[in-house]
Amino acid sequence: MKKKRCLVLMVLLVCIFVGYSIKNRAEKTKIDLNSDTPLKFGATYMTMNNPYFIALNESIREVVEANGDILITRDPAQSQERQNAQIQEMIEEGVVAIFANPVDWEKITPALQACQEAGVAVINVDTDVKHKEYVISVIQSDNYQAGVQCAQDMMAKMDSARIVIMNHYNIKSTTQRVQGFLDTIEGYPQYEVVKEVSTTSELEVAMKMMKRILRTDLEFDVVLGGNDPTALGALAALQLNHVNNRVLIYGIDGSPDAKSMIQKGYLEGTSAQRPIEIGRTAAETAYTYLQGEKVDKNITVDVTLITKDNLSEFDMDGWQ
Repeated sequence: MKKKRCLVLMVLLVCIFVGYSIKNRAEKTKIDLNSDTPLKFGATYMTMNNPYFIALNESIREVVEANGDILITRDPAQSQERQNAQIQEMIEEGVVAIFANPVDWEKITPALQACQEAGVAVINVDTDVKHKEYVISVIQSDNYQAGVQCAQDMMAKMDSARIVIMNHYNIKSTTQRVQGFLDTIEGYPQYEVVKEVSTTSELEVAMKMMKRILRTDLEFDVVLGGNDPTALGALAALQLNHVNNRVLIYGIDGSPDAKSMIQKGYLEGTSAQRPIEIGRTAAETAYTYLQGEKVDKNITVDVTLITKDNLSEFDMDGWQ
């Protein structure tokens, strides 16, 4: 009986503590949107050495500045330690919310905890953080479906394939794309993954990685890049090494550069994300939350495979 009473008491204490924490956080995050003083927002992405993140950031900035507020953007250049420090700096600068795209989905956790303690809302964009309890909302593409689309297109065009996959293991969105691809070809032994490597989702790094693969004389006829810069880096390495055999290369982003390479016949396809829509949705979600209204925890944006067959339906020089 005593044990039962102790258990009930512990449960009550936990409930009181959680309730207090939620109330305390809500009070900290309460913002006067009618004030004449501009609000400060922060944004940090794994790298700005990627046109996708530039487009995403500019879409967020457009909404923030249209409201008369300020967006502070930081580039950690693929360093999670630097990103965590930058988030702490933005907290100290007085931001009310941060749009966070992690370098490492797990190692960003201390920075997210610091935001929660400071009452700074976190909007997680483009790829998951591991501990979603620290973020207000996650806005990202249907990354799994992006991988599915690339696999389905490859299978429709090839009776068999030897595949190189260029992943980015620290980033959840990229691993989800690869998983969608792998799940689609599962049970079809004629589609064989002969090599899987991890990159940093940047063109230069992917190019160096592909050069190393080519030095091993590995035979392959398909490359899946975790994003467009990776696919374009692989393409550059193949061209520099005068690999003349037909290799189908797939990217994921829908970037202007990828669309140009599809038009020229060098890239087979790219599953198009919509960074403009993601950025706008992220910014609007932040304002909705700061107004004290409920927001969706998970917002998924559809992807569309772009190939030569439907290229004319897309803006060649811009993003979706």
